[in-house]
Amino acid sequence: MKKIIIIDGGPRKTFNTAQMLQQFAEGACSVSDHVEVKTVRLYGLDYKGCMSCMACKIKGKASNVCKFKDALTPVLEEIAQADGLVLGSPIYFGDVTGQMRTFLERLAFPWLSYNDYSLTAPKRMPVLLMETMNGTPERNNSQGYGSMEYCITAALGEPERLTAYNTYQVKNYERYELAGFSEEAKRQWRDEHWEADLQKAFEAGKQMAKKILEQQ
Repeated sequence: MKKIIIIDGGPRKTFNTAQMLQQFAEGACSVSDHVEVKTVRLYGLDYKGCMSCMACKIKGKASNVCKFKDALTPVLEEIAQADGLVLGSPIYFGDVTGQMRTFLERLAFPWLSYNDYSLTAPKRMPVLLMETMNGTPERNNSQGYGSMEYCITAALGEPERLTAYNTYQVKNYERYELAGFSEEAKRQWRDEHWEADLQKAFEAGKQMAKKILEQQ
């Protein structure tokens, strides 16, 4: 059985990011019964960022999986044995959520050698970086996964990327102080693009599952 781990870095259980990741999961599972997909919601876990304990760097006991014990520990251990990884986050202030950034610290710091500055994960695997944002392709300030994307590429391999632009912030714009956004324009964009975005996520799931199975 091959396993794909999805990390949902968004706070809302059923909104844009969650919907895109669900479509990815359905796409992956549609390929074969031999592909298992597990989704982990970071906002449902009690964990911290890198504690600078340096346990992963102790001579003779160095590890490329974080050794600090909290709710994130078993997730990181499971990723180390997985066959594919999906990271999904809404974009806040041009960056992934704080929970996603904190997760990435714990994921990537043990990969980094302070002997030669190489980055080595327990195993290489296909990776998808997914973003949902208010910005449009022409106007957005997203830095995405930032410097952590370099770490992911060096340790796991070149990631695929999937972005859903100009997503709804809320379902009912009349309830909120959001005059800077045109609900009509948002609705028009959503009508023209959202189903296509969901389909792209579904196809991305299929492609990752096929790639993993081909590597057997």
